[in-house]
Amino acid sequence: MGRGKVELKRIENKINRQVTFAKRRNGMLKKAYELSLLCDAEVALIIFSSRGKLYEFCSGTSMAKTIERYQRCSYGALEINHQPEIETQKRYQEYIKLKSKVEALQQTQRNILGEELEQLDINELEQIERQVDSSLKTIRSNKTQHMLDQLTDLQKKEEMLLETNNILRNKLEEINVTLQPTWESREQNATYSDHPHQSEGYYEKARCNRTLQIG
Repeated sequence: MGRGKVELKRIENKINRQVTFAKRRNGMLKKAYELSLLCDAEVALIIFSSRGKLYEFCSGTSMAKTIERYQRCSYGALEINHQPEIETQKRYQEYIKLKSKVEALQQTQRNILGEELEQLDINELEQIERQVDSSLKTIRSNKTQHMLDQLTDLQKKEEMLLETNNILRNKLEEINVTLQPTWESREQNATYSDHPHQSEGYYEKARCNRTLQIG
């Protein structure tokens, strides 16, 4: 029959515990040495007895260098694993700050509009009053500047219209000067054409008189 499974637990007998520790310790040190030799691995083993006595094995140049190498690898991996969590916390803190600023601005806006003033003391009310006065001055200044800009634009448009009107007037005068001889010639032709009609009327009248005499 096979041996049953032995339950691992603390050895209560002190002498037996010390003997077992010595055997297992030597076995572990031997295994560590064999592992480093057979597999070309850097192995470090540290053991403290129940009395606090140190036993160690290191296949490298020194235990301190092996521990330093371990810390670099271990802490580097720890920082990489915690990086997303750190970024999340940082962004959450930024969100909280921005949220506080927005709420403060919204509260100030409500106070400036005359809301929730009963919760403010005299100093806060005076501060809001100064803010309102400053805002009114800025609004009036912007309004005046806007009106001046509009007036300037209207003046520029007026000047452009006047200039366009003068150009059209000059062109019209040039056209009149150019067409004046043509109009005068047409008037003279019209005067000459009126005389033949008068002669025809005279001859027609003479024919009528002659007819009457013959009759």
